[in-house]
Amino acid sequence: MDIYEKIRELKIIPVATINNKNDAVPLGKALIEAGLPVIEVTFRTEAAAESIKILMKELPNLFVGAGTVLKVEQVKHAVDAGTQFIVTPGFNPKVVDYCIEQNIPIIPGVNTPTMVEWALDRGLKVVKFFPADLSGGPKMLRNLAGPYPEMKYLPTGGINNDSLNKYLELPNVIACGGSWIVRKDLISEGKFEEIKKLTKDALSLIKS
Repeated sequence: MDIYEKIRELKIIPVATINNKNDAVPLGKALIEAGLPVIEVTFRTEAAAESIKILMKELPNLFVGAGTVLKVEQVKHAVDAGTQFIVTPGFNPKVVDYCIEQNIPIIPGVNTPTMVEWALDRGLKVVKFFPADLSGGPKMLRNLAGPYPEMKYLPTGGINNDSLNKYLELPNVIACGGSWIVRKDLISEGKFEEIKKLTKDALSLIKS
């Protein structure tokens, strides 16, 4: 199974900002126990790479990605830490091309037809649609399906329990990303039981 099929099965990708590496394992355990063994650790803090390294070592059953990757140097740090996939907020040709050359799974951010064509031109099968809510939401994705039937999307940005299924019901959406179940205030305050509950609540909403 490739990483995209794995993401399709999981349906939700929790996007977490970890300020303290000591929060990584409790957070990962909460997600696993809730039935969602995946996390995208954003490179918005200095603890990102170390958190990924710890998660890969301590929780081998957790599927771990690196998000908010803006530079090739960050890709290298994430890969050295053991990340299994890279997610970027926008389409940085340097980052995307480096990942493709190094056979590193990457899901770059797009929100226009032109950017979708950049991805298709490089042979990519899946892109992140970001910021999803501000870029036209499900309606935009339905429109993109016409000219680009082969492209699949991981919408992220502004998604919550109310809009989750509006995205997941679209044939060209493989999963939704978001921080609403792993809010950074809950992580920093050690409220991992609440995170577990939020994760279970979100998963319970997904239509089979």
